Amino acid sequence: MVIVMETLTVGSRGPYVKLVQSLLARIGYNPGPIDGVFGQQTQQAVIAFQRDNGLTPDGIVGPLTWNYFNSFLRGYDTYTIRPGDTLFSLAQKYYTTVNAILTANPGLNPLYLRVGQRITVPYGLDVVFTDIDYTYSILEMDIEGLEARYPFIETDIAGKSVLGKNLYVIRLGTGPVEVHYNASHHALEWINTPVLMKFIENFCRAYATGSTIRGYNVRDIWARSSIYIIPMVNPDGVDLVLEGLKPDNPYYQQLLAWNTTGRPFSQVWQANIRGTDLNRNYPACWEQAKEQEPSLGVYGPGPTRYGGPYPLSEPETQSMVNFTRQHSFKLVLAYHTQGRVIYWLYKNMQIPRAREIGETFARASGYTLSQTPYEAAYAGYKDWFIEEYQRPGYTIETGIGTNPLPISQFDTIYSRNEEILLLAPII
Repeated sequence: MVIVMETLTVGSRGPYVKLVQSLLARIGYNPGPIDGVFGQQTQQAVIAFQRDNGLTPDGIVGPLTWNYFNSFLRGYDTYTIRPGDTLFSLAQKYYTTVNAILTANPGLNPLYLRVGQRITVPYGLDVVFTDIDYTYSILEMDIEGLEARYPFIETDIAGKSVLGKNLYVIRLGTGPVEVHYNASHHALEWINTPVLMKFIENFCRAYATGSTIRGYNVRDIWARSSIYIIPMVNPDGVDLVLEGLKPDNPYYQQLLAWNTTGRPFSQVWQANIRGTDLNRNYPACWEQAKEQEPSLGVYGPGPTRYGGPYPLSEPETQSMVNFTRQHSFKLVLAYHTQGRVIYWLYKNMQIPRAREIGETFARASGYTLSQTPYEAAYAGYKDWFIEEYQRPGYTIETGIGTNPLPISQFDTIYSRNEEILLLAPII
């Protein structure tokens, strides 16, 4: 995955300006605030980077500068061994470690490097950015970077969105106990996608180095369980929120008509690109959810709470159901963003151990174990899972405030949820 967006210059705005700013800050240049606004300070940082890398120092992020940025954004370089190279010297050059190089190149013998041999060298930078707007393109870039660094992970595609974007699946572990985590059913709630991606990165690093996380033995979890993660269920909606509505969108006119709020998509849009709320499109009392819609002011496709014309009308929900049916998940976690609560009940069904596990998750996170409110009581993913499999399912609402939550909440959200993500496969 190579990100080459439109040329960026003074006055440019948006998620890819924020991406460049974050990258420049990581590698020692000061772009000013990471705010998505290409101002004079960002321009000076770009000029300094260009000068240091033999590029024309014009302060414009065009194709050549994007090309240089991409190697950093991917988090690794493909290097051809030269006479005199050692893994130690390469580790110093790339600000990384010998162990990281060996992890990225299974079977590499550090004592017998061949001139002309091509190897993957990870930079001494984290792959997953946690201070930026997390678009589908950035998700793809990070998955590529993690695959290169940690070739022991498995990636797959559960299905496609309306616009043909992949619903990526990342598998951690090789054990028989299967669990599933997902995020971003709702477009405004994209902050949980980097939460799950950062967990993937931290988990892989701990597995590769034999270290623990919060005292949990990661290699033991890896051997005992398989964690299947779909970090972005609604990529079309996420990109609409973060990148805005573009004239080439095949639903351009419909989206303008469906958004009757008078507010920008970046502030209101939870649905997929066809105006269906994916977390009200599952066949779990879907009819009851439809009956609620008039009382919620919903009369057709729009920003939120329209459950679609029939259950599983959307390719995203069809893909989620098909994917789930291909496995035997012990439990599932569906990540959302409002209230710092954990919803565990569906129609008061008493699933064995569901409350006990939920209480453990609540203690680990500081969230409240709660009953699902009226407007979210039916047709969600965890509802369907509970009804279909009679096993525990949880909707975890990670933040508090107005959607979309500011990325400044990331560290708090991640810290509160890391232990849940470690506990789920072994509890």
